[in-house]
Amino acid sequence: MLTLLRRGLLVLLATLPLFANAAPSAQQVVQQTVDSLLSDLKANKPAYRADPKQLYAALDRILGPVVDSEGIAKGVMTVKYSRQATPEQVKRFETVFKNSLMQFYGNALLEYDNQDIRVLPATGKQDPERAPVNMEIRDSKGTVYPVQYTMISQNGTWRLRNVIINGINIGKLFRDQFADSMQKNGNDLEKTIAGWDQVVANAKNTAKGQSQDGGDQ
Repeated sequence: MLTLLRRGLLVLLATLPLFANAAPSAQQVVQQTVDSLLSDLKANKPAYRADPKQLYAALDRILGPVVDSEGIAKGVMTVKYSRQATPEQVKRFETVFKNSLMQFYGNALLEYDNQDIRVLPATGKQDPERAPVNMEIRDSKGTVYPVQYTMISQNGTWRLRNVIINGINIGKLFRDQFADSMQKNGNDLEKTIAGWDQVVANAKNTAKGQSQDGGDQ
């Protein structure tokens, strides 16, 4: 019996490093990121309100590694417009888009007021390349707002590709805004890239209005 027990302990000790070094799941990545964001926000919210640029820099540090900004930016441009662009324009839009994304989420975070946020466990069989991660935000009145992140696996690391907030598909919202901006600018990509900050501001107002109307999408 003692021999069997010792062998069992040896097997356990041998496999512990494998568990310790295992890549986090999509849910764990979201949970860890949310925890880091809220902890940082709690410690620095007054400073961030006084100088939002500090918040955007913190978001880039915390969110940057887990957001597929390149994939999201290309998805927003769509093949229709990205094939018209030079590699330099695509890269520039990616940079502009990433900055605007941090502002979009940063402004939303500044409105955070200790709501209950819960990352839900995974259900069913998980795709090793693409996974939804569901989250619930409960406000002070008890209203629950569902959030769904689309996570993709890149080189063994889970990264954010899209988010749906209370039924509002943010990726689709940005795509529609980009197409509308291109149309208004006479398909001038340079004007659209230069004016993207205002497009994001419009998207935020649109998202807020849709959320108040029930979030149909």
